[in-house]
Amino acid sequence: MGRLTVIIPSFNEEDNIDNTAKAIGSALDEAGIDFDLLFVSDGSTDATFDIIERLSKEDKRIGGIQFSRNFGKEAAIFAGLDYAKGDCVAVIDCDLQHPPATLVEMYHLWEEGYEVVEGIKSKRGKESPFYRLFTNIFYGIMSSLMKIDMNKTSDFKLLDRKVVNALLDLPERNTFFRALSFWAGFKSTHVTFDVAERKAGKSKWSFSGLVKYAISNTTSFTTAPLKAVFVLGMLLLVFSVILAAETLVNYFLHIAADGFTTVILLLLIIGGCIMISLGIIGHYISRIYEEVKGRPRYIVSKITSEDK
Repeated sequence: MGRLTVIIPSFNEEDNIDNTAKAIGSALDEAGIDFDLLFVSDGSTDATFDIIERLSKEDKRIGGIQFSRNFGKEAAIFAGLDYAKGDCVAVIDCDLQHPPATLVEMYHLWEEGYEVVEGIKSKRGKESPFYRLFTNIFYGIMSSLMKIDMNKTSDFKLLDRKVVNALLDLPERNTFFRALSFWAGFKSTHVTFDVAERKAGKSKWSFSGLVKYAISNTTSFTTAPLKAVFVLGMLLLVFSVILAAETLVNYFLHIAADGFTTVILLLLIIGGCIMISLGIIGHYISRIYEEVKGRPRYIVSKITSEDK
């Protein structure tokens, strides 16, 4: 029997820390699983880390780290992987929308020899139609690129120590954990779960934050947007050839009309496409710039005694 480390990224989750630690601990204790909990406070400005420190003093199996500022969920997950000590490592949300009981099922599958156990959503829970449309578009794009249905995937998963080490060995700083576990390979399986309602507090994700998260993860994992620029250029070339042929035919037939409107429309279309293309290329250049600087994914300002 191996030890399980449960990583719990947390950002301003003071209302959830106690319940989350109790719910996960109870589920694993009842199953007789040796475990420890690692809360990663992503620059929380409320009492999140204070509660983690108190729990750490009450139960030596609970530990935590505090970032110097908000670095994002991806950084929190990889910090957890850096500090995890278990033979296998699970990642679960702090709001209990990922059911703790599913960790037991994941652990038993790991004991059977599976090295990656993915949590797949059977139901996504309550979402606004606009939010659902946005997520469907994003995951539809990622699914087509990876040849895997990512629409129901999540960060809720369990990894063997060798998979954790493989991910930590990756040199890039901008990562997409949800997709990297698929990319890494290894012997994999999945479990399904229903997304529960938050027990307390509100989601920290705004729509603008989700858009930024989607763009960041897409460009960190694939060059498809750059390829799309080439496709857009080819489409404009075909359109230009067709329009040029039509213009020449009209000219020789002496039926050419006033072209001011056409010229303005063409300038707007071509100019818009050029600006979009430059924006995509510029974003990739900025990602290269960030990687070249080599700054750390996160900075830890505090740590509980058990994790030092």
